[in-house]
Amino acid sequence: MIQTRELLAKVRKIEIRTRRLVEELTGGAWHSVYKGRGIEFSEVREYTPDDDVRDIDWNVTARMGTPYIKKYAEERELTVILAVDASASLSFGKTGSTKRDEAAEIAALLALSAIRNNDKVGLLVFTDKTELWLPPKSGKSHVLRLIREMLAFEPESKGTDIGHAMDSLARNLKRKAVIFLISDFITDKPYEKQLKVLNMRHDLAAVRITEKMEIDLPKLSMLSLEDAETGEISWFDAASSKMRKLFGKRVEEKRNSVAELFRRAKVDVVELTCGEDPSLPLMNFFRMRKRKNG
Repeated sequence: MIQTRELLAKVRKIEIRTRRLVEELTGGAWHSVYKGRGIEFSEVREYTPDDDVRDIDWNVTARMGTPYIKKYAEERELTVILAVDASASLSFGKTGSTKRDEAAEIAALLALSAIRNNDKVGLLVFTDKTELWLPPKSGKSHVLRLIREMLAFEPESKGTDIGHAMDSLARNLKRKAVIFLISDFITDKPYEKQLKVLNMRHDLAAVRITEKMEIDLPKLSMLSLEDAETGEISWFDAASSKMRKLFGKRVEEKRNSVAELFRRAKVDVVELTCGEDPSLPLMNFFRMRKRKNG
């Protein structure tokens, strides 16, 4: 269990490390992609040649005898939900730089970006069950509490059930939200159906976290691999080029199957690797979303 002083130091460190990227995201990228949950009527004004004829208010135009258009004001406040996987497979990685550490830092970055834009932020921590649910609120004190919870949280379960987490969000969210699903997506339990349903009702994006050692194994003649969620241990010769090729092929097939699942569900993905600067993949993601949204 993390001591209070150590926890506060970690929160502060994350704030400092993510400050530059938060400023970059809130400098235009975040707002240009996530413009709010809709628009509300503001007023009418006289039509000009630069206006879109589809905005003409024909009732007012008929009364006034000259074209008038409807003017709208954007509803700026968003609800942002961070759905963070806390299953045992996220504990893999170097000390201080596990996939779980990476997930917490990315979630903190997104949360800090959201509150800089006066959005509400909520947190779902899940394994094969809902471990923690913090309803969305605004304000920095709420987000700092959210970050502290992520860093100090000790899950009760080891497994992964993404479908259950998606069902939980579908039940809890009463209004449209921007949802970031942060996980390594290592699970045998199906979740495509729940992903599609949630993405139809909300704006869902996946953040997939990978550890380099999961792909590039150390060249040891007798290497043991333990499944963090089941405890099952397997041994093989990682120094053998044949075995390394076979392992690499299986890893690639699994990654491709997950990517295809996201494609079918029409869910955009951010690919992040532990220990690497998340700036480029995140900014590329926001640029891509901006192009898609026109």
